[in-house]
Amino acid sequence: MKYLITIIGPTAIGKTALSIKLAKQFNCEIISCDSRQFFKEMIIGTAVPSKEELSSAPHHFIQNKSIFENYTVGDFEREAIDKLDKLYKTNDYAILVGGSGLYVDAILKGFDSFPEIDPTVREEIISSYEKLGIGYLQQELERLDKAYFDTISNENPQTLQNPQRMMRFVEVCIGTGKPYSSFLNRKKNNRNFIPIIIGLEAERHEMYERINLRVDLMIQAGLVQEAKKLYPNKNLNALQTVGYRELFSYFDGDFSLDFAIEEIKKNTRRFAKRQMTWFKRTENAKWFDYKTDFEDILNYIKNSIS
Repeated sequence: MKYLITIIGPTAIGKTALSIKLAKQFNCEIISCDSRQFFKEMIIGTAVPSKEELSSAPHHFIQNKSIFENYTVGDFEREAIDKLDKLYKTNDYAILVGGSGLYVDAILKGFDSFPEIDPTVREEIISSYEKLGIGYLQQELERLDKAYFDTISNENPQTLQNPQRMMRFVEVCIGTGKPYSSFLNRKKNNRNFIPIIIGLEAERHEMYERINLRVDLMIQAGLVQEAKKLYPNKNLNALQTVGYRELFSYFDGDFSLDFAIEEIKKNTRRFAKRQMTWFKRTENAKWFDYKTDFEDILNYIKNSIS
């Protein structure tokens, strides 16, 4: 039997540290599903594990793409499942860790295939987009699939600014007459592993304190300088994320630096709240306070396996 020990929870809660301890315990490798950490140009602002942490256990899907590449959750699902298939040839265990709920779901559940759409539908949508802009696509998706629009707004708001993705969502809605979300997880995808899902949580004030501290440490580590290098490419989809957007506004002259930093903290706290809302819906997850003794978590996993 193969097991995928999955660690979920909000940003700055301690998922990386726990994943490394577990990888050492089970002598296995780690699959990262943090959609912000895929990109090699984004290091400080995405809280990429340190060199010491990365060397403590084999990691996959960290800084493996460029911000100039178009990388979708579907691409990640295919690549990650392929990697897991290879890992399971020599090991019964693997670790999945990350704060991107949509990407976690892609591995645990998968996404169904979509029906073919009449090409003329796409052409009409492109024409309307060229005339009316991204707002047209956003309004159409909200009208045609309010549930999925809200999901994106909470989990991956940068997707709302991606015309290719948005056109695809609207295309499916119009071409089938059904919500895009109705084609997601319609049936269970076959997986060759049993997930053991560990959630980490904290009292809200503790979680917010950890987030504020992390942002301060990022600034000390050179986040402003990192964002400055990325500023010429600020319109890329990968950079439409907390920690960079606020500093781009500072470079544009819209924010003072102090205000930009406070906005990063505020928006990260909001992001963490959305993450918890998403993850609390996860079936069969066992939740632990982030200060729980490692042995208690390990015993739960061992009991789940036995």
